[in-house]
Amino acid sequence: MYVAVKGGERAIENAHAWLAEERRGDVTVPELSVAQIREQMHLAVSRVMAEGSLYDPDLAALAIKQSRGDLIEAIFLIRAYRTTLPRFGASRPVETAGMACIRRVSATFKDAPGGQVLGPTFDYTHRLLDFALAAEGEVPPAPEAAPAAGPVPHITGFLNREGLIQQEHPFEATPPDLTREPLETPADRALRLQALARGDEGFILGLGYSTQRGYAKNHAFVAELRIGAVEVALDIPELGFAVTIAEIEVTECETVNQFKGSKVEPPQFTRGYGLAFGMAERKVISMALVDRALRWRELGEDFVGAPAQDEEFVLYHCDSIQATGFVEHIKLPHYVDFQAELELVRRMRREATAAQAEAQAMKEAAE
Repeated sequence: MYVAVKGGERAIENAHAWLAEERRGDVTVPELSVAQIREQMHLAVSRVMAEGSLYDPDLAALAIKQSRGDLIEAIFLIRAYRTTLPRFGASRPVETAGMACIRRVSATFKDAPGGQVLGPTFDYTHRLLDFALAAEGEVPPAPEAAPAAGPVPHITGFLNREGLIQQEHPFEATPPDLTREPLETPADRALRLQALARGDEGFILGLGYSTQRGYAKNHAFVAELRIGAVEVALDIPELGFAVTIAEIEVTECETVNQFKGSKVEPPQFTRGYGLAFGMAERKVISMALVDRALRWRELGEDFVGAPAQDEEFVLYHCDSIQATGFVEHIKLPHYVDFQAELELVRRMRREATAAQAEAQAMKEAAE
């Protein structure tokens, strides 16, 4: 047993060394730096920060490099590192109405107050490979563009004026912290949104798409999608007021859905909501779609059995790290378990063969 353990350790060390060699690749090609990943793979960095629940572009870029571009592995690294960090306090809710927007579009109002800002987007590209990038030449500078000046009001605020959209009430109690307390269902909306923000983008996207195909009876419009910088403020008890401690980039989406009304609510629009670190518009749109689908109970709607309406299914399966752990653990040694299964199948086959032989003998005797 001791020899086997030592042999296993040596094999693991060799696997680690081989992994490092594969990570580096051809040594005649310049090594990719953390700064290059941070600046040129911004969307990947944003996803790792969002699903890793830690806003730090440098650490996210390092995790991407260490994981050889496997974003789920990078998210795992960031989550593991996050558990080692002390917590000094909780910030005030960020004021997204005061966001310095670099992108702000609405699919519901063409002439949105504050204007539409297309920003850096793939929406209008032709999805053709740009072979000029392979030449690795200098990119022509973009025209000078500044974030939207001053606070930019939320589009849904204009629907509020006519009472056409369901009123949102502030969350009075301290929201539960999913990173410190295990998830339990039923969960309130604050906890659900935390889980969705940390959820795997592909999984949330699939669920959001399912709602558009009729699996939750919701047809959404993007009232507003915005990307920009917001200030993070922390209350300092010794000072008696809040102090801005950071400025972070976030993406926010609000959707509006038609609602025919219930016994207690008139016909009106209802909302779906998504917010994530960095540039993550596909993620937050999907979040908003799933958030709205999960609100069926509080809005008095019927449960039609759609996957996106099933809170337990959505929240327990959207986490890529938990899913990875359960799926990938089956590739690790299960020798004892399998030998037990193997012996069980052999015994069942022997019993089945004996039963067949006995039945055949009885049949022959009867003839």
